[in-house]
Amino acid sequence: MAEGLGDSVVLGAPVRRIEHGGDTVLVEADGARVRAEHVIVSVPTTLAGRIAYDPPLPGYRDQLTQRMAHGALTKCAAVYEEPFWRADGLNGQVVSDRGPAKLIFDNSPPGGTPGVLMGFIDGQQALDHSELPLEERLRTVLDCFARLFGPRAANAEHYVERIWAEEEWSRGGPVCSMPCGGWTSYGPALRAPIGRIHWAGAETAVVWNGYMDGAVRSGEAAARAVLAAGRGTGAGVTGDGRCWARTSDLLLVRQAL
Repeated sequence: MAEGLGDSVVLGAPVRRIEHGGDTVLVEADGARVRAEHVIVSVPTTLAGRIAYDPPLPGYRDQLTQRMAHGALTKCAAVYEEPFWRADGLNGQVVSDRGPAKLIFDNSPPGGTPGVLMGFIDGQQALDHSELPLEERLRTVLDCFARLFGPRAANAEHYVERIWAEEEWSRGGPVCSMPCGGWTSYGPALRAPIGRIHWAGAETAVVWNGYMDGAVRSGEAAARAVLAAGRGTGAGVTGDGRCWARTSDLLLVRQAL
């Protein structure tokens, strides 16, 4: 899809400010200013609240963004010469109440090599784990794998991890949580457009909320909503016919179809 759009997709230009309230929106990003008829903001809701808006968003919407926190989650993977656990009759899938990796999968490629065990560390254990030196984080995870799959799991050829709370454009796990009263008091603001600003992203999906499937569904729903507005030439077309996107899907302005 990106290849078909060519130079119309702009990467590495985080959006900092959105002017709205008139017949168009003006988007200001690092090294770029784009004017469009509509804009779709599709980062996690809490990060959407960190963009500057002129005029400011209604308090009802801003209060929502303050309540949609993302949990602490780390994804880690140990790479081995082969998936040795299969020879022991194990499928590599674990659900544990001990941790630190409480959910583990065999993530080896279809060809069978190398062998990859992938695990998730969540909640308080993820926070505590992220504070350890890298060498200790590695050893803690491999000890966990060895307890479950035998001593060979303690000797991985490679180890990689992603502490999602440290990621600038996610700042936490893929599913957000809300405090008591959050949904009932502020839920309607999650998908309701603010003038020509529309909201998308996995957090706004009504099916598979927080996951890739939900993200695609939400994008399609937002595109339909913009097209249904029926204003001008289409959804988020700039004056020169270009569409807008950024690396983390912070902002999308799609060409009319």
